[in-house]
Formats: sequence, structure tokens, C-alpha cells
Amino acid sequence: MRRSARSMRSPLSTTGARVRGAVRAVRRAAGAMVGRADGRRRAADDLAERGNAVVEFLGVALVLLVPVLYLVLTLGRVQAATFAVEGSAREAARAFVTAPSSADGASRAVAAVGIALGDQGFTEVDPAAALSVTCSAQPCLLPGSEVAAHVRVEVPLPLVPAFVRDAVPLAVPVEARYVAAVDEYAARRP
Repeated sequence: MRRSARSMRSPLSTTGARVRGAVRAVRRAAGAMVGRADGRRRAADDLAERGNAVVEFLGVALVLLVPVLYLVLTLGRVQAATFAVEGSAREAARAFVTAPSSADGASRAVAAVGIALGDQGFTEVDPAAALSVTCSAQPCLLPGSEVAAHVRVEVPLPLVPAFVRDAVPLAVPVEARYVAAVDEYAARRP
């Protein structure tokens, strides 16, 4: 005769299972009571905390993001000035050394500076005032001599009112120099 698996268990294993089941039931009941009390407390805390995340986010955004945005705007404007000044110095020197005369070279250099500065949005800068040309020999276009073009632009800080700029100079000077050689085998030009 065969016994069933249930009847083959020892009395101790059956008692252990009963004890484990009772412990689980007590834990569940205790957790439910603690959970209810915590649940009510959590709901009240959540109600008091409602909207704080939005306020904290706005505070962090104003404190961190606005200065970073201003820094990006300022650096972008200074970088644009760097491109403009470098390109205008190079083109001014090249325009000067390829001109038929020193007078034509000066007017071509000023025009080249105006175009290069205007391409980067610096239309308020006077190209003639920003450019200075120096020659290594007299006359300037003597074969084998060098012509140096120096361009300087002051970049005002963005979003600073004019009355503040009048009291405190708030500008970043950006300058570039380029030296071009006059063709050694060119005819002598005035």
C-alpha cells in the first residue's frame, strides 16, 4: 500500500510550515497598519510639497542657465570679431600689394576691411579707422618690400546699456596683423 506524499511528511515539517505561514500573516497585518499610517502621512507631505519642484527648477535655471547663455552670446560675438578681423587684415594686405599704386592700394584695403567686417555683422565699425597699413620701404609698392595690415576692432559686450558703457568701458579688443610681400619681379609702382 502506498502512502500519499502528504502523509509521508514528518510532523516537524508541517509545524514549520504553519509557523512560517503565521509569521507571514503577522508581517502582512503589521505592514498594512504601518502602511496606512505612512500613507496618510505621505499624502499630507505630498500635498505640502506640491509645486516645489517647479520653483526649484526655475531657481536653478535662472541662477545657472542665464549666465551660461550670456557667456555663449559673448563668446560668439568675440569669435565673429576674430574671424572678421583676421579675414579683413589678410584681404587688406593682399589688396594693397596687388594695386597699381599706393593710393589705389589704400582705398582697396579700406574697401576689403569694410566688406570683411560687414560679413560678420560689424557694420557700425568704420573700416578706415580700424585699419592701419605700414610699409617696410618707401614707396610702399617697391618690389621685394612688405606691407603689413593691422586691423583692430573693439567688441562691446552684448546687452549692456549705453549709459553703463559710457561710465565703464566694457569692450573686448580684437586685433590681427597680416604681412604680404610685394612681388619681387613686379614693375616699380608709385
